Amino acid sequence: MGLIISIIIGLIAGAVAHRVLNSRGGFLGNLVVGLIGALIGGKLAEMFRLQVTGGILDQLVLATVGAILFLFLWRKIRN
Repeated sequence: MGLIISIIIGLIAGAVAHRVLNSRGGFLGNLVVGLIGALIGGKLAEMFRLQVTGGILDQLVLATVGAILFLFLWRKIRN
């Protein structure tokens, strides 16, 4: 069940990041960006020693912030 929840959170986070940064991303693009964003968001939470309870909403927020940061940096590197 954890894998399915992670995939759903990744899809949502990737879709939100694409929408915020006004870029295009299909199903697979949203998933990849969201999962990478979740890794980045988790590392940021560790670095800043944030108190994260591990709930679905916390995971979604961290993944979305990480996905937005990842897409922003990806665009800067590619251009």
